Amino acid sequence: LSQTISGTLSQCGLMKRGIFELDYARLGEDGTEARKQPKNISFFAFTATPKAKTIEMFGRTGPSGLPEPFHVYSMQQAIDEGFILDVLRNYTPYKLAYKLAHDGKDYEEEELEKSKGIKELAHWVRLHPYNISQKVAIIVEHFRANVAQRLQGHAKAMVVTGSRKEAVRYKVAIDKYITDQGYSELATLVAFSGEVHDPETGPDPFSESNMNPGLKGRDLRDAFATDEYQVLLVANKYQTGFDQPLLMAMYIDKKLSGVTAVQTLSRLNRIYPGKNETFVLDFVNDPAEIQRAFEPYYKTAELETTSDPNQIHELQNKLDDARIYTQAEIDAFAHVYFNPKSRQRQLQAHIAPAVDRYRDRRQAALANKDKKALDELDLFRKDIISFVRLYDFLSQVIDYGDTDLEKRYVFFQHLAPWIKQENQHRQIDLSSVELTHYRLDALAQRQIHLGEKDEKLTPPTEVGKGKPHEPEKASLAELIHQLNQLFEGELTEADLLGYANHIKGKMLENDKLAKQAATNSKEQFALGDFQKILMDNVIDGLDRYQDMASQVMGDDRVQKAFSDIILDVVYEELKQKKSA
Repeated sequence: LSQTISGTLSQCGLMKRGIFELDYARLGEDGTEARKQPKNISFFAFTATPKAKTIEMFGRTGPSGLPEPFHVYSMQQAIDEGFILDVLRNYTPYKLAYKLAHDGKDYEEEELEKSKGIKELAHWVRLHPYNISQKVAIIVEHFRANVAQRLQGHAKAMVVTGSRKEAVRYKVAIDKYITDQGYSELATLVAFSGEVHDPETGPDPFSESNMNPGLKGRDLRDAFATDEYQVLLVANKYQTGFDQPLLMAMYIDKKLSGVTAVQTLSRLNRIYPGKNETFVLDFVNDPAEIQRAFEPYYKTAELETTSDPNQIHELQNKLDDARIYTQAEIDAFAHVYFNPKSRQRQLQAHIAPAVDRYRDRRQAALANKDKKALDELDLFRKDIISFVRLYDFLSQVIDYGDTDLEKRYVFFQHLAPWIKQENQHRQIDLSSVELTHYRLDALAQRQIHLGEKDEKLTPPTEVGKGKPHEPEKASLAELIHQLNQLFEGELTEADLLGYANHIKGKMLENDKLAKQAATNSKEQFALGDFQKILMDNVIDGLDRYQDMASQVMGDDRVQKAFSDIILDVVYEELKQKKSA
């Protein structure tokens, strides 16, 4: 029984597929019979953080007509009964302000994709030695002052970084700080997969092995459990499934959202004698977003609605219209695939024509500098992957009995690896950019209270709805100016962007604005009901965001800057929704 019951959706899904695929050839030439649920086998999912897919697949129909868990032991009950700790009790967010400058020689007139440009500039700041050194000082001194002496000196901490390169630089910086300050009682470990090449830090590739010389063949988790090490730095490792009750503090320098935020912070919730509180210092996330991530799991995880089975048919039609493959090629591939005597080269022969068409179109688009055609091909590639994932899920909760869908599923599975994404983005030269001003301030420590909102889980609804669009362009100078405006603003008590996202969400829900955006230019849209609805939402949020709302209403300059930010994002998103 223990081998049949799984603790996660992915394991259950793979187990189910594994059982079915053993009999694919016998149960039907196209495999559709294999997807029917056997009546003599039960599948169970045990998880503290179910996704909407998990509940749809394993839930039982409740009074509302929607799938729901057959039993719930909630986060709230577990905290109240002392089986886990409330990790949001001591949460301290930080606000970063910085200025960038460049010489203007290379990029004054050159256009860049705005989203990619901003991303690269932000990444440059995150990796900047001064930025990391300031955070390292905060982390080490906070740990020594508030954590190290707890649990009879055995307390530990985790530093969550945004990338493997950041983990490498954090490790080097934190070890140097510890040595420079003479804190010989502290030692660190770093966890990441593979090797990292970072010539600015060192000539040789970095790995867990050469960055943790004290391991001496031990498993990293076992070494961290000893008194030799107090701080573990991670990059996409040990954020889930890592059980170390001595963890009392977490320092976050990575964007977290949804179930990932819950799973990551929950590394702290294990109980231990003498452990009655935890500490979270967050350098990048908005407390409102963290609260939103936890809310669905605090009481009972519920579905807002169920998945629309027609999504897969709509996506099939969209992919067929691209004319990359033919029905005859799909049929021929499926015939070979479901024949147990077939060989791999026979499968490849039926995939090859579609691969050739895709590559030929891409080469032609590159030669003609046809950005729209390149976007369409990239969207086709993403939709292929979306189809495979969506059908893999929906076919386990809905009996389609559709031979064409099943054939496309296996065909797309084998096509996807042959049309992998190729890097079309030219790297931006950031050698002329300088960090001229920097300030990192701790906002007030707070307890994030859960149970105040009725947040529900939503199934996938927009799969395959993307369309190619012309990216917004900006010069490097303009990008730097915009970032400085956002981060440097006058709203020093809280994060302007977090507030902007809150107001933006309210504006996007307004039907009147949606209609006006669909039929007007941005300039005309700004002259309509936009300003009135914006200020109505500012006033409505006065109780929750008193500092920021008061400044927006009381300072014309702040109000104008804030209005411009909201206008840009709301208008563009409403237009995209309409075109989708």
